[in-house]
Amino acid sequence: MAPNQKLAELEAWRVSGITRTYPSYRREWPISEESWLEGKHSDDAAEGLWRIRDKLYDLTDFAGRHPGGAFWIERTKGTDITEPFESHHIEEHAERMLSKFEVRSAAQPRNYKFTLEEKSFYLTLKRRVREKLRQLNYRPSHKTDLLHTGILISVLLFSWAGTALNSLPLRAVAGLSLCWLSTSAHNYFHQRDNWRMYSFNLLLLNCNSWRISHALSHHIYPNSLHDLEMSLFEPFLCWVPSRHYASRVQRVISVLISPFIYTVMSLVQFTERLVYSLLKRNVMYWHDLLGFTLPVFLYASTHADLSSVIVSWLIILGMASFLFGFIGLTAAHHDPRIYHDGDAPRPDRDWGLFQLDTIIDRGDIKWSDLLVLTHFGEHALHHMFPTLDHGVLRQLYPELQQTLREFKSELREMNHWGHIKGQTQQLLRMKTNPIPPGSKKAE
Repeated sequence: MAPNQKLAELEAWRVSGITRTYPSYRREWPISEESWLEGKHSDDAAEGLWRIRDKLYDLTDFAGRHPGGAFWIERTKGTDITEPFESHHIEEHAERMLSKFEVRSAAQPRNYKFTLEEKSFYLTLKRRVREKLRQLNYRPSHKTDLLHTGILISVLLFSWAGTALNSLPLRAVAGLSLCWLSTSAHNYFHQRDNWRMYSFNLLLLNCNSWRISHALSHHIYPNSLHDLEMSLFEPFLCWVPSRHYASRVQRVISVLISPFIYTVMSLVQFTERLVYSLLKRNVMYWHDLLGFTLPVFLYASTHADLSSVIVSWLIILGMASFLFGFIGLTAAHHDPRIYHDGDAPRPDRDWGLFQLDTIIDRGDIKWSDLLVLTHFGEHALHHMFPTLDHGVLRQLYPELQQTLREFKSELREMNHWGHIKGQTQQLLRMKTNPIPPGSKKAE
């Protein structure tokens, strides 16, 4: 192949179906939450301000008064926050306040191809959800809090028992409890600052870091080249269906090593952030120390020596990390029937329909509040309305189904075994899907 032809081919695959440009952060290594934000500063044409649709706002003085916490405002400066703004503010109060902070119109068109029209799928659903909130039963949220508290207590009890009795089965239960604590804490870091979100850090992950990689990246741009929950795993795991991102051999190896990747995930992420802080600039928080409270508790409350406590903790941590990765990556998103960047996109670029195209919900856990909370259940509704407690999402299905019928779309469902098989098939998939979601051929 001639050099010019090879260069042209390389540039052809450096395209994302949801943006006009290839994401800048993918041109640098290593990939991190910080490089992702820096890439958005380059790509989003926000001119150092906050961009919502085609207008620029200065939210500097508002950050300290933001009801959700200053973090969301401070970390998104210089980026396009159109979709996060819409999905995180169901009521109209925030929309009415925007004019106070308007600076000027943006000089360039939006990089993202998503639409949010008044009569579109998402904003129609959002209006109906807004009306439903006025008569919503919020008592399930209290049950969510009780479940989370119970799981936190079980982490301490089973970790203590497993260490004190030197019992592998009890450590396994402690690992499951720690996994469930993190998945349930995920419910809270989408919301305004609260103490429960910090329990996520017991897995050595960090709630603020995940607010970037999960809430601002994955939730808004799932299964795309802008999704950190895909790119952070590359080249070890690759879900993008293209030989340019991973060869056939790489993909087979990724299936075989995925259990190991899950197991070391939490330790690796903590180490990466620590090294970045030492070599470049600090991205650690005071609450990163919470990740070490479990071994401190075990050392102080059992008669085990320090080395035994560390070994016990690492066993619990490894089991929890494995289960967290396994549950999370087989929750809703990866299957050959689900849209991934490179596949033909739906002609209607409505952001809400895009969320449906990148999700197949877990239909087998809807009966249990505990499983919904700990297995990323009600996934489509959670993606579209992330600030709502998981416990109340099921009350929104009448509004969702009504809107789906009106826009001739559907919410797909399957069980966990289907997702496990689907994720394996997606890891191996190299050919893009030429049939757009929602078309008759796709059906």
